[in-house]
Amino acid sequence: MAAKPLPQPTELTAPYWRAAAEGRLALQHCRGCGRWIHFPEPRCAECGSDEFDWDTVSGRGTVATFSVVHRSFVAGFDGEPYVIAWIDLPEQPGLRVFGNVTGCAPDAVRIGMAVELWFERRGDIAMPNFRMTERGEQE
Repeated sequence: MAAKPLPQPTELTAPYWRAAAEGRLALQHCRGCGRWIHFPEPRCAECGSDEFDWDTVSGRGTVATFSVVHRSFVAGFDGEPYVIAWIDLPEQPGLRVFGNVTGCAPDAVRIGMAVELWFERRGDIAMPNFRMTERGEQE
């Protein structure tokens, strides 16, 4: 089995990947209007500002939507089925991050399931992933 591919940080995404390497999920936070932004953007879609901080979010959230991948055409992802998901974060309505849901059988993943962040080390890169928390589903 081939190694999983690694992301290639750019000038725009480098702060995200540096924080991940430190075990933090840091997202752009607009200085102009306070909006959280993910995926990284050069300007805030809300107010047009290009002034951002990279602030740490909680890493707790709920599965908004997901897909179970049974057959991948990307080298390194050709093993067991895995789950990719959009995770709703509590810091702002509509704020979502993308990642794998691990630590449970793919058929156990549900929309609304409570998850928490963990990082998978791949060389110099730390990949954000999520796993079910003990609190189960959001009420």
